Amino acid sequence: MSTNTSLFDLTGKRALITGSSQGIGYALATGLAHAGAEIVLNGRDGAKLDKAAETLRADGATVHSVVFDATEHDTVRSAVDAFEAETGAIDILVNNAGMQHRTELENFPADAFEKLLQTNIASVFHVGQAVARHMIGRGAGKIINIASVQTALARPCIAPYTATKGAVGNLTKGMATDWAKHGLQCNAIAPGYFDTPLNAALVADPEFSAWLEKRTPAGRWGQVEELVGACVFLSSPASSFVNGHTLYVDGGITASL
Repeated sequence: MSTNTSLFDLTGKRALITGSSQGIGYALATGLAHAGAEIVLNGRDGAKLDKAAETLRADGATVHSVVFDATEHDTVRSAVDAFEAETGAIDILVNNAGMQHRTELENFPADAFEKLLQTNIASVFHVGQAVARHMIGRGAGKIINIASVQTALARPCIAPYTATKGAVGNLTKGMATDWAKHGLQCNAIAPGYFDTPLNAALVADPEFSAWLEKRTPAGRWGQVEELVGACVFLSSPASSFVNGHTLYVDGGITASL
């Protein structure tokens, strides 16, 4: 029996990925482009976005760049509305913008806590709402929020990050609960430990890497390309009845003591 690959075909779809000039966001943008989607890159640094867009275009992708700060509600709304009016529908949204700050909880700076809240969870609300308003009118759309292994687990010195990623998981459930009736599928991908710029300090620490390899059943760091399959699945017709789900892509770390 042949596989129905059309279930995973994104030809004719347009995907906005926040925080997509590097790391996980860029890898997901590349993967969605290879599945046939037209790509909308986003970030705050126009020069970095232009470089990323140029590389994707050289690979054959159709790419747009939209510069906005995902933590600013009015700016997000205006940018999304303008893009929809001038260019066309956003069929897929990947809420990927995020940051990390590592400090023991008793000394964690209040301003760093607020910045984590705005970047990791408020941005999901701002961009999700702005895009969903248009999706609801069309009766269809895919929203994928980037959660974390810390949606389910905690480790020392990142308690506020853990709180934000737990909130991403629950906001994803809330989106599905409110918007499934309008034809939207809202889900999350929860990466484990991946070799990204956000984790550069940990990747460079031999002691941490050794601990991670022992703690993870797969015995290694993840590579960002290994997140693409999950993203394509949740962006495609193959996930038409999947809603409010958090898909862990973590080498088995949440399954093992």
